[in-house]
Amino acid sequence: MAGEPQIIVLGSVTTTEADMPELLEAALAHVRRSRTEPGCLAHGVSRDVEDPLRLVFVERWADRAALDAHFAVPESSAFVEVVGRVATTPPTLELLPIVPRD
Repeated sequence: MAGEPQIIVLGSVTTTEADMPELLEAALAHVRRSRTEPGCLAHGVSRDVEDPLRLVFVERWADRAALDAHFAVPESSAFVEVVGRVATTPPTLELLPIVPRD
């Protein structure tokens, strides 16, 4: 792999049972839209089997520039607003560069 490394994003958000339908709708719209963005190699959301009020996001981006462009899209900011409103604990977000094996 030449150039900048691909980036894995791991995120999660926990909400209430009452707010889960709104969060699920926003999360699915966000994931489906994100998959169409340049540099998005994978983007998914799943419910945590140990905590059904927690959603887990796994994303893969071609490089940091593609991820930064994703963060700059107005719809991403709108999704972050929904998360901020319905989260019961601070959401998590980790950015992990993929290190090629030699």
